[in-house]
Amino acid sequence: MDITAQQKAERFISVLRHCQLLGLKVLSADETSLKMRLPYSEDIIGNPLVGIIHGGALTTLMDTACGTACFVAIEGMELCPTLDLRVDYMKSSEPGQDLVAHASVTRIANNVVFTECLVRQENDDTLVAKCNATFMRIGAEMTPPAFQGVIETGDASIYMGTELLVKGGAKAGGQSL
Repeated sequence: MDITAQQKAERFISVLRHCQLLGLKVLSADETSLKMRLPYSEDIIGNPLVGIIHGGALTTLMDTACGTACFVAIEGMELCPTLDLRVDYMKSSEPGQDLVAHASVTRIANNVVFTECLVRQENDDTLVAKCNATFMRIGAEMTPPAFQGVIETGDASIYMGTELLVKGGAKAGGQSL
């Protein structure tokens, strides 16, 4: 398989429904790190009185960025479920501001991958949150063949069906989610 780290990361998140619903986008990726954007949306506001992004959406951004960094860093196609995610919320994000996660793989062991992530506001680089996370190595043989097909071809319809998610009315196979 001859694809770049960026392509591998983009193809990985292309089959994760929550990434589509949140609008997560890989900005850059290499063999040990990546940057991922969470666009501001009224759908993910935690406190409607002040308009800040919900902590759950922020945590999902960090977990996904770190998990994607693991997938890219490990040769082949080995999925790694989250073992532990420790988050420090540093400051509430400002309303209307997109967030960018910078996730790095700090160590790959036989059974565990160690990562860290910083999330900053895109407009002014203000640190909003940071995390340390570990992921369990389960072996490439545990990765479903259909998922491998998505990474190899870039065609997510192989794994998810042909209908795309529509913002505001997510559908899969004609059924509302």
